[in-house]
Amino acid sequence: MKHSTTQQTRSGHRGPARRIGRTLALVLPVVLVLSGTLAVTRVNWTGSPASSVLTASDVSTRDLGRAPQDVLRDQLVTELQDKNPGQVLTHLQQAVNGHPALARHCTSIARALGKAAVRRYGVSRAQSYARPVCDTSFASGVLAGRG
Repeated sequence: MKHSTTQQTRSGHRGPARRIGRTLALVLPVVLVLSGTLAVTRVNWTGSPASSVLTASDVSTRDLGRAPQDVLRDQLVTELQDKNPGQVLTHLQQAVNGHPALARHCTSIARALGKAAVRRYGVSRAQSYARPVCDTSFASGVLAGRG
């Protein structure tokens, strides 16, 4: 005499709904984390309403023969004339996040920005913008620029 009214299935033959559910349980959290991470990297942390992410379309025809890190450094140093170093450092971080190959050049670019900031703003004001972008290379550039 059976006490259960549910149909017994063999453990080797699980239904497709169970397989789909297990797949979603594994894939969905990964997709959510990745999409959230990408969304956070695109947030404009400077507070200025203008979209100021550097893109490949910002490169002029005269820059085609130059290395990408040199083009980026020159663009950011030029941008430093119009914007404060905090905004420029944010753009550097966004460029490195968008193009990970630039990460190995981040310290030299940040150091160049620090030196340029000293020429533009003076040592004490330039130092006030220092933050840990590229392992505090901006701050070391400020120190190198004062001498």
